[in-house]
Amino acid sequence: MIPVISIVEDSRTFQQALAQVLTESTAFKLGSIYGSAEAAMNGLPEEKPDVVIVDIQLPGQSGIQLIRTIRRLQLPVRFLVCSIHDDDDKIMEALENGAEGYILKDSSATQIRQALDELLQGGAPMSPYIARRVISFFRKPLQQQPTELLTLREQEVLNLLAAGLQYKQIADRMYLSLETVKTHLRNIYAKLHVQNKVEALNKWRNRKG
Repeated sequence: MIPVISIVEDSRTFQQALAQVLTESTAFKLGSIYGSAEAAMNGLPEEKPDVVIVDIQLPGQSGIQLIRTIRRLQLPVRFLVCSIHDDDDKIMEALENGAEGYILKDSSATQIRQALDELLQGGAPMSPYIARRVISFFRKPLQQQPTELLTLREQEVLNLLAAGLQYKQIADRMYLSLETVKTHLRNIYAKLHVQNKVEALNKWRNRKG
């Protein structure tokens, strides 16, 4: 049987581009095209396509929320994200919630068809840039210690925070504005892959060297 590929994409232009990629190939059959996650949630359980090409940024609920919802229904559907988003958070959130492939919207027609082929054969297709981001996401915390990731000024902020100083006291001690201290902390959280000051201090205190 020819695999059925459905599309969840709100851009009419990109809907048509993806539809053309599929109809120009005898290896795939174009399924339904949905303009929103809500419409797809209603249609996909009945349609049961083999693969869903889904954008992340949609009106209403996101493509990631759609993937999460359909995964909970345990339908035999594979999800291939096709998005402009190339930041670590979106990539990892999509993969963690059940996407099995992730390509960027600047992919060529050939690359999209190759990604579908790979996905249907049990692979996990990714645009080269996305694959590098995934590898970097897992590699960085293992290879680099906090002292290597943070600037000297950021280390000073953490040391003062660890000593029990409040943000305003840190700002006064370092001759900085309160907003600058908060900016340093946001950068620290991002570099250490933590969500708050407690996690940051734990990682800082447990550093090697």
